[in-house]
Amino acid sequence: MLDRVAVVGDYLPRRCGIATFTADLCEALAAQHPETTYFAVPVNDIEQGYPYPARVRFEMAERDLESYRRAADFLNITNVDVVSLQHEFGLFGGPAGSHILALVRELHMPVVTTLHTVLREPDPQQRKVMKELAEWSDRLVALSQRAQQFLQQVYGVCAEKIDLISHGIPDVPFVDPNFYKDRFSVEGKLVLLTFGLLSPNKGIEYVIEALPNIVAANPGAVYIVLGATHPHVKRNEGETYRVMLQQLARDKGVEQHVIFHNRFVSLEELVEFIGAADIYVTPYLNREQVVSGTLAYAVGAGKAVVSTPYWHAEEMLADGRGVLVPFRDASAIAKAVVGLINDETERHAMRKRAYLFGRQMVWSNVAGLYMKSFDKARTRRRGASRSVAAARAQEKRPTELPTLNLDHLRRLSDDTGMLQHAVFTVPSYPDGYCTDDNARALIATVLLEELGESEATKGLASVYMAFLWYAFNLKTGRFRNFLSFERQWREERGSDDSHGRALWALGTVLGRSEKGGLCGTASRLFELALPPILETSSPRAWAFALLGIHEYLRRYAGDRTAQNAREILAQRLLDLYRAHSSPDWRWFEDNLSYCNAVLPHALLLSGHFLPRSDMSEAAFTALGWLADVQRAKGDHFVPVGSNGFYARGGERARFDQQPVEAHAMIIACREAYRQTNDRRWQAEAQLAFEWFLGRNDLRLPLYDPATGGCRDGLHPDRVNQNQGAEATLSYLLSLLELRLSEQALNSTGGG
Repeated sequence: MLDRVAVVGDYLPRRCGIATFTADLCEALAAQHPETTYFAVPVNDIEQGYPYPARVRFEMAERDLESYRRAADFLNITNVDVVSLQHEFGLFGGPAGSHILALVRELHMPVVTTLHTVLREPDPQQRKVMKELAEWSDRLVALSQRAQQFLQQVYGVCAEKIDLISHGIPDVPFVDPNFYKDRFSVEGKLVLLTFGLLSPNKGIEYVIEALPNIVAANPGAVYIVLGATHPHVKRNEGETYRVMLQQLARDKGVEQHVIFHNRFVSLEELVEFIGAADIYVTPYLNREQVVSGTLAYAVGAGKAVVSTPYWHAEEMLADGRGVLVPFRDASAIAKAVVGLINDETERHAMRKRAYLFGRQMVWSNVAGLYMKSFDKARTRRRGASRSVAAARAQEKRPTELPTLNLDHLRRLSDDTGMLQHAVFTVPSYPDGYCTDDNARALIATVLLEELGESEATKGLASVYMAFLWYAFNLKTGRFRNFLSFERQWREERGSDDSHGRALWALGTVLGRSEKGGLCGTASRLFELALPPILETSSPRAWAFALLGIHEYLRRYAGDRTAQNAREILAQRLLDLYRAHSSPDWRWFEDNLSYCNAVLPHALLLSGHFLPRSDMSEAAFTALGWLADVQRAKGDHFVPVGSNGFYARGGERARFDQQPVEAHAMIIACREAYRQTNDRRWQAEAQLAFEWFLGRNDLRLPLYDPATGGCRDGLHPDRVNQNQGAEATLSYLLSLLELRLSEQALNSTGGG
């Protein structure tokens, strides 16, 4: 026997079809099984929430991801036996409602998910959310046969996991419409009815356009439009749609035959409105609607129905239970309605067929079917461990990307540039600034610009660019690296790597930014700094420069100087690989040290765009080998430790693990995925990103969502609590890379 059932969705008095369904389901279950406690966990779309009844025990905020996790904690500690989840796209926060996944992933009890919308042609994000939700759910409830088919054909859900349960309806008697007409002052008239929350996709204008012909055949006909404007529509558009309908009625000369009831009515009053209708009309415009609660109510009440052929209507009105008319066809609506008016015998026979069919949908029957589904879910889970299931699902699902938090980036930045280090979260002035970090920070501002988030770092791009301009030493043709807090350079010439990173940042500005002033400065610096990179000896400096050259050539592909530099530097990397690689050591050097993945990444880009298949082959081999080296038996990312690195033939350092390694691996694997569409690389990038979030040797997060910073590294027994620039930027650049990849995927409709 079930002791507690929680129903998650939204709830009355919120004005929403799902809210009505959730409340009705709770009451029907409680009436059928009073020994079980039923309570609701709704999601609020407004900050102040709603005056809920006592059945509501916990509330979530639509856009607050953390509130979904808190709800999961609440459900777990209150020993709920089954969660009945009501799912609809647009109900929950996050891309395609993905916030709800944060709840279901953490639940310890079986989950039975009712799918109020099942899309035949989902976009990539919707498909991803639906597939993961299906994996986490123990049972899925489809409200129509079409929804059941789509779950199997589009989302690959096995038939045994799906329960077909019709939309519930109130149990009302089969009565003569005249019994209720005096309640609404329409006695003696033929009543047409459409009800539900008003929005432009309802097609009510086509019924109004049909009214002149209907009234001509029956002068006593009236059309009742029952329902308040949908809250979201009203919030964004006001009453524009209702006003348009009223004006249309005046234009057609039928304003005396159209009655608007602009309110959200109780179930008792709704039953009376439906009871008064002679013909129910659903002129909806969207064919891809797998369920309509209003249609279910009308059929179950034994109404003669005229409807457009959206999917649920085709199913409900088959076998003479209604009349289907084409979309957006007022003349067809008029013809169908007049036909039913004139053929009273057929109209009443249609009503009877509909009423008898609807007996299966009354809430008492539906509640019993839900209890059977709950029992199936519990049987399936009995003896199974949720933690084991969660571990398996972790393999399949990508981590939901954290919210962008730039607080620590701003905290580490001043009018000079980005400070290098922090003591815990407090900037460390004695350590000053460096070109490496300001180059990384400049790249971050360009990626934020691409994401449409440049206002969040307003002015900082110019600060970081000014730092690079100041860092370049015209006498030596090289960038200086370390600057004291007192703005004194600590050397005349910085490292090869800092020069390469500066070129990477400048190339990114020139290849991606739309800010003219920024690009002008970057162009001058790039021109001055490019030739000296050929005189450096660091393979990583070459690789950083190649990343910048690639970005630059995205926009200025005809620049021969940049093309020649790419060919020279890429050939150097290939020569290194050929000189050091062997069957058991597929690498460019005799050791793995820092920012390792940047070497195959640079060669990947060069091989693809030169094009040079030998470079591409070497790059993919090296990156695959590195990925294997950096994966633990528990299948998480383990970068080579900086406390000794990994010399060929020697012992690999496990710690200290650095954030720059995760970032280098993420962007390299994302490029490999872009070139091949091989999901292996997508998975490798995801593993590296999850290292920041706690999927690592110590199961401790390095990213700090409270500050927006990232801790400096992973030691054998703890994380380094300091949140410096290199670590924070490594995390931030990784997150931005994944967000841009997600944005590109959604815009192209890729899989």
